[in-house]
Formats: sequence, structure tokens, C-alpha cells
Amino acid sequence: MRRIDTRIAAGVGALALVAAGAGGCGGRQDGAATDDAAKDITCKVTTDTRVGIATGNATGVYYVVGNALAGELSKATDGKLTGTAAETGASVQNVEQLVAGQYDVAFSLFDTAVNAVQGKGSFSSPQPVKALARIYDNYTQVVVRADSGITSVAGMKGKKISTGSPKSGTEVIANRLLTAAGLDPATDIQAQRLDLTKTVDGMKDGSIDGFFWSGGIPTGGVTDLLTTAGGKVTFLDLSPLLPKMAELNPAYQAGTIGKDVYSTPADVPTIVVPNVLLVRDNLDADVACAITRTVFDRRDALAQANPAAKGIELGNARKTDPVPLHRGADRALTDLGAS
Repeated sequence: MRRIDTRIAAGVGALALVAAGAGGCGGRQDGAATDDAAKDITCKVTTDTRVGIATGNATGVYYVVGNALAGELSKATDGKLTGTAAETGASVQNVEQLVAGQYDVAFSLFDTAVNAVQGKGSFSSPQPVKALARIYDNYTQVVVRADSGITSVAGMKGKKISTGSPKSGTEVIANRLLTAAGLDPATDIQAQRLDLTKTVDGMKDGSIDGFFWSGGIPTGGVTDLLTTAGGKVTFLDLSPLLPKMAELNPAYQAGTIGKDVYSTPADVPTIVVPNVLLVRDNLDADVACAITRTVFDRRDALAQANPAAKGIELGNARKTDPVPLHRGADRALTDLGAS
């Protein structure tokens, strides 16, 4: 199988290549991508199969863990199942391109996944996706320049704020937090819809006053900023906005970024939301089963790539409702003893 260049940042040309490559062979066995619901699930991949994995920004945890998962798939299946991880704008874009057949597996924030299956928010109709499992949690990380005068989300009015890549889960959460704080995301801030790499650069050179980021911890780009900028930046406490956020979606829960994560003076109260791995509802069940098994059997290897993957736990794997589990994933989780 030929190598596929799937970096979304490369633009339309790269998308065309992905559609021809990852969408053309990903998740297919002898050209059959559609699951036969009548066949038994063996969890064995017997013919060479490649899956495209939609992740997120290159300096984020989705991308790091997604690349690690791609490598572990081959090890777990004696090379029969291989993965290619792609840098993307993350959750919303991932679901759209998953449904379009450009990828076979997609990382997504749980709130975005719920919107997808219910046809709400960024989706005008229910999307044909199912979950492989709930994985680790994402932490909402809101950082501002110390000289910006911003001490709360409401204080971002009139400021240059990065709300994340277009069609990302970060952008969804950023806009909801701004609204919860009484601001209109379209008019009350100077929105900079940037990926994390460009956001961090902007924070360093002073062209951006603050940013939103939803990711596992530690996130490489945020670590870089805190390491190089030190006392020039600070985290915002998001706990006052949790009640309004929880009204929007019960997936939003209280969390804490420990002071040891980024060497901050104190723990940072924040809002967390789970992540899920999504696939199309017709993905071959044996492929879905094999991927799910690999996620949990190789969790320690994924955690070596980024500690956030330590949050992948069998006890939480089935907690995807109202996003239904793929039948192949259900078989894998049953075999693994996940209740």
C-alpha cells in the first residue's frame, strides 16, 4: 500500500489525495467497506487493510496519540491493519470528513459527537457515526497574556482572542464559554480562528491577548508557551461558568489542571469534557473490533506518547450514550470485560 499524505493544512490538494487514498482503502478488506451485520465478529483482520485516522492540531494531544495508535495497530495485527494519522482542525471537521469517507476513525469531543448523532449544533441532520469507546478527558485551557488586563472570560471583550481552528471542538467550547460569560462571540471579541501552533506564536509575540484550547494534558503547544513565556501568561479559572455550560450539555464537568502539569503557581479549576473515538456506522465490524482492542491492550504504549492516554479506562469505555457503540466495538469491550 502506498503512503498517503493527509495533512489537512496543505489545503485542497491534500484533501483530494486523502479522498483518493485514505477514503479509498481505509477500513476496506478486498474492497468491502460496508459491514455485513449477519456475519460473526472474529476481531481478526486477515487481509491488508489501512485506516485513516483524523486527529487534530500537530501540537495537540489528538495528533500525538493518533500517531501512536496508528503504529500500534500494525503491531497488534501482525501488519494486517495499519493506520495513517492526519493533522486536522479536529472534532467538527473530523466528523464531517469521517462521514464523507475521507477517514475511517476520528477523535472527537463528546459534546460534538452528541451533536452529530442528534443533528444539532454544527450539524443540520443526524450523522451516521458510532463510537468505538470513550477515551481520556479533554481539559479546557484558557490562557491570557498577563499584561492584557483579562481576569475572566467576560473581560475578553474587545480583545484579540484565538478561539481555535475553524470547525474544531475547541471553537465550539470557546463560543459557548463566551456566550455563557455574556459576550457575543461574533462581535464582542476580535476572534482569531487559529490552530494551536499559530496561537502560541501569537501569544509569544503579543499579537494575541488570549486563547481557548481543549485538549488532553499536558498539551505540547501549551507546555512550550508556559516554558518560554513563563510569568507573561496566566490561566483563567473557568469554574464560575460551569453551571451555564452544564445546562447546555451534561458532558461538561468540573476538573482541575494540577500545578505540576505546567509548573503553575497553583492548581487551575477548569471544565473538562470526555473524548470519544468515532467511526462510520457501516465500518467492517472486525476492523472496528481490532481497533478497539488495540486502544485498550496498548494503552501503556499510547500513554508513553502522551500521559493524557493514561485516562483511557475500560470502566468508562461504554459511557458513550447517546452515541451508540459500533457492534464491533461492543464485541471488543465485552471480550475485554468492560461492563
